[in-house]
Amino acid sequence: MGDARRRAAGPGGGGRRAGLGSRPAHSVRPAYSVRPAYSVRLAASPRPEPSEPVTERTVPWLRVAAAYAWRLILVGIVVYGVFIVLGSFQLIAVALFLALVITSVLRPLADLLNRILPRPLAVAVALVGSLLVLLTLLALVGNAVAGESPRLAGEFRGGVHRIEEWLQRPPFRLSPGRLSALEGQFTHYLTAHRSNLLSSAVSGLGRVVELVTGGALALFASVFFIHSGERLWAWARAELLPAGARTAWDRAGRAAWRTFAGYTRGIIIVAATNAVLVGVALLLLRVPLALPLTLLEFFAAFVPLVGSPVALAVATVVALAGRGPLTALAVLALIVVIGQLEGHVLHPVVMSWAVQLHPLVVAVSVIAGSIVAGVIGAIVAVPLISVVWAVLKALRAVPP
Repeated sequence: MGDARRRAAGPGGGGRRAGLGSRPAHSVRPAYSVRPAYSVRLAASPRPEPSEPVTERTVPWLRVAAAYAWRLILVGIVVYGVFIVLGSFQLIAVALFLALVITSVLRPLADLLNRILPRPLAVAVALVGSLLVLLTLLALVGNAVAGESPRLAGEFRGGVHRIEEWLQRPPFRLSPGRLSALEGQFTHYLTAHRSNLLSSAVSGLGRVVELVTGGALALFASVFFIHSGERLWAWARAELLPAGARTAWDRAGRAAWRTFAGYTRGIIIVAATNAVLVGVALLLLRVPLALPLTLLEFFAAFVPLVGSPVALAVATVVALAGRGPLTALAVLALIVVIGQLEGHVLHPVVMSWAVQLHPLVVAVSVIAGSIVAGVIGAIVAVPLISVVWAVLKALRAVPP
């Protein structure tokens, strides 16, 4: 009976049970993903470009000028600060500068004497001998002025009278009354400002005391500079500088000293040559006070391009008062000759191996130094600029 039921069910009965929970063929979910076969990639939004720096928006020459400008401002501030400090200690700065000048002049002589004498004795002989020579020259000048003072007084009175007669003739045509009025105004000025002149004289005595003090300090410092300058330099380099900066510092220092010593020796040669030429010319022209004027020319030549014409202008006035207009004109011609010789022969030949500065730079340096520190600034300006330029060239990177 059970077999009859199974047969009655047949294969269809099992299929019917199986089909109760089945789904149509088209509704069967596939085994793989339902993602379509193609996809659309949207364009990425553009990234914002970085903003251009402000410095890139300016023209190149303006950027370069601005970079140089602020660096020059910083250098100017440092230089101004150095001058302010040196101005506060002007006496010490001038004394050390004078000591360096003495060292540059007498160091070769001390080295030569050191071959036959001990070092301390060679330094003493060089310093004392040079000091005696300078004092002897000053004594000769003083004796010349004192011996000729009576005759010079008469010559100057006659020279003043000749100048008055010369001013009365064409082209000036000054009346005697006008000249007398000028003399009266000059005398009245001296009488009215007598107290100011006395105070100026007293302050001048104070300057003399400072001058003597500075000279003593310069001699004291020059003794050590001549005797053991290398050891002082080595100590300062080893104790005050880091190890990495010692080589550059030593190179810069050697270049600075070589330039300074060369300039000092060269300017002494130029000044001595000018003084000899002027002295010979004044003696031939029989100008009064020829020896003092020669010494004035020697010291004035230490101010390049300016000192020598000023000293010869003083000599022209003396020649006009003592010898007349013709001699004064001859001295004026001497100013032109000495200026041409100094500018075109002596300076290019003697100074070219030590200082390589254009004459325009020299002139501007002298004027700027005289504005900042007077006569001392005019003397120091050119060697200072020369030393700075030599140091910059020594520290400049050497190309491979």
